[in-house]
Amino acid sequence: MSGHVTGAVAALADELPGWVSLLRAPNPGPMTLDGTNTWVLRAPAAEYAIVVDPGPAHEGHLTRIAEHGPIGLILITHGHADHTEGAARLSELLGGVPVLAVDPAHTIGAEPLTGPGEHFGGFGLRIRLLQTPGHTADSVCFLVEHDDERVVLTGDTILGRGTTVVAHPDGHLGDYLTSLELLSAYRGIPALPGHGPALADCAAAADFYLAHRRARLDQVRAAVAAGAHTPADVVAAVYADVDRSLWWAAEWSVRAQLEYLGVDTGESAPGVSGLEHM
Repeated sequence: MSGHVTGAVAALADELPGWVSLLRAPNPGPMTLDGTNTWVLRAPAAEYAIVVDPGPAHEGHLTRIAEHGPIGLILITHGHADHTEGAARLSELLGGVPVLAVDPAHTIGAEPLTGPGEHFGGFGLRIRLLQTPGHTADSVCFLVEHDDERVVLTGDTILGRGTTVVAHPDGHLGDYLTSLELLSAYRGIPALPGHGPALADCAAAADFYLAHRRARLDQVRAAVAAGAHTPADVVAAVYADVDRSLWWAAEWSVRAQLEYLGVDTGESAPGVSGLEHM
């Protein structure tokens, strides 16, 4: 498990509940995979749907989402622009539908999401907030239930393919490992990620991620012991199998790893802009 992970980290979901639909935004790239996944959830016979992560401010994509109306609620898994940029415009297209997020900056017409285990929703669905910081400080997942069917919407905490960046300094590796341990309890429940295909088992993916992160930490320890003094040195040693065009993203995770290990590089961290995944 020492190499860079680019494939699916758990079995793909063969089938999803009939009340789940995927609309993929047209923003593919090395950091967004096939594009941002916008999930539309509508319970059988329910009038209103719930949208999770509207994605970028792409008018065509937002129009496609609106065509699945009526929509009663928009949920945000975390504040990166490829998930949130279109939220205000979608709310406008839908006549002022509330947008719920942890960060007040991304919340519209409602109070921000707060406590762990918070229940909300309606529209025939039961939704439980799972606080899963680490990728970013405001990252959350949503456990959604209808009758005996359940799914976990994982945002970028778990991706459908590859592993995710811990976006230091906003992200924190200790928090991320704790969040993965929390998600490892949801065995046999499909994971609907923010990018990539749906996975059959949220817990299996979380277990893989935990093992991968621990292996990376061992590699970082070894690199530091061998004389790597800066985050860039560690990236060159540990992420040599990653395309150099993505080393800037790997450096986010390395800074988070060094902070977790208590290694002081004496450098200030770069600012985190918008996209994710490493």
